[in-house]
Amino acid sequence: MTTASAGLGVSGPGGGFLEPVMIRIPGQWFSMGCETGRDDEKPVHRVWVDSFELAAYQVTNAEYQFFLSATHAAAASCCMDPNFNHPQMPAVAVSWNEAMAYCQWLSGVTAKAYRLPTEAEWECAARGGAEGSAYPWGDSPPESLPDYANRWKNGPESVGRYAPNAYGLFNVGDNVHEWCADWYDASYYRYSPERNPQGPADGARKASRGGSWRHHIKVSRNAARSSIPPQLQYADYGFRIARSLTT
Repeated sequence: MTTASAGLGVSGPGGGFLEPVMIRIPGQWFSMGCETGRDDEKPVHRVWVDSFELAAYQVTNAEYQFFLSATHAAAASCCMDPNFNHPQMPAVAVSWNEAMAYCQWLSGVTAKAYRLPTEAEWECAARGGAEGSAYPWGDSPPESLPDYANRWKNGPESVGRYAPNAYGLFNVGDNVHEWCADWYDASYYRYSPERNPQGPADGARKASRGGSWRHHIKVSRNAARSSIPPQLQYADYGFRIARSLTT
């Protein structure tokens, strides 16, 4: 039998893991990129993304602790800091390599194929079905969000505190940067395939999406891209997991 845990996930048999709440994102065409954004967001191009599932929340400390305990992996030093260690805060200072290891571990214990989302999947989901929207909630500026001036002072906040986007995704675009599966290439949109783009074959940096508590502007636009090398661990980097749907 499985049980809900704090409304953010489902505990596995014996309590050995927390399985995330997953949201089905419908397959669709959408316009990826932004003509008024940075050069790496251009050109705007039509992309098809197959239907898939994306976690409603960023992976939390409570979820990630099961992985650390099961694999005897070391937690990041900031995990002892009260600004980062609440069970419902997103797990931070997780490298891309560690995020991938988590996906592989969770896939093994659940017999479900969890993974990181692609950039195209992330942007499609963030838009919530609204073509051309600047932010997950629409086009109004981040400063219009509830309590914006009082949030994210010294670290991320617990996930799910404020309203989700139209697909039911919480904190998409804010709180912490989220790793994507793709290698990063600033010019990728010039040669990206139309259907289910996976990013370039190789590179030096892994793509990430979404805003961060650490930045002056705390919420990122839907089309904004970021990247760092996959081995780095930063206190404003976390992740959200995805799952392909069988046809």
